[in-house]
Formats: sequence, C-alpha cells, structure tokens
Amino acid sequence: QVQLVESGGGLVQAGGSLRLSCSASGLAFNIYTMGWFRQAPGKDREFVAAIRWNGGSTNFADSVKGRFTIYRDNAKNTVSLQMNSLKPEDTAVYYCAAGKFIPVVDTRHSYNYWGQGTQVTVSS
Repeated sequence: QVQLVESGGGLVQAGGSLRLSCSASGLAFNIYTMGWFRQAPGKDREFVAAIRWNGGSTNFADSVKGRFTIYRDNAKNTVSLQMNSLKPEDTAVYYCAAGKFIPVVDTRHSYNYWGQGTQVTVSS
C-alpha cells in the first residue's frame, strides 16, 4: 500500500521560513517524480514544485520561484520543500504527490499518488 505522509506545516509570520517533508512508503521511490501542490480555501489545487525521479531536473510555479527549493533523498524515500520569504498568499494545504517515471510536469492528473496534506498558514 502506497503512503505519502507530509509533515512540517504550521503557522509562520510573513517573511519567515518552513520546511515541508514527505515520507513515502510502498513504492519504488527512485522511479517516481515527486511534486508538491497546494490548495487554498475556495481555490483549485495548484502546482508548486516538482523534482524528477533521478533528481536531475526541477520545476517551480512562477509564484514561488526564487523562494522555494525542492530536494529529495532517495536513500530515505523523502522529498522536502524548503519555503523561504513566505507570504500570506502562500497559505494553503500543501500536498505531496508521486508520478511514476513522469517529467517534472505541473498537471495534477499526471501524478498517481497523493498524501493527505499539511496546513501552512502565513500571517501578515
């Protein structure tokens, strides 16, 4: 059974930082591209960042470029999202997702598995 479990969410002031982590089990982690998506209240789930299964390439939404970094540890089956210079508009539930052998795409339907999400709240 595939499980993706996010952690690291919380409340932070604008300008602060958070690091989200996603721990994966039940899948061959090193052949899955890992992505982060987020969903704010009343809005659609949107792409944030992705890292290719071999770590060879990354992709970021324009809204987070230069502020967020994604990295993975295939030995530990984890992917992390370092979020710096956080803004109130970054407030959302953040979801980890896994897609087998896919490029670093921003389309939700490309990802096979999803975590339950972790709340990030940025106060102004």
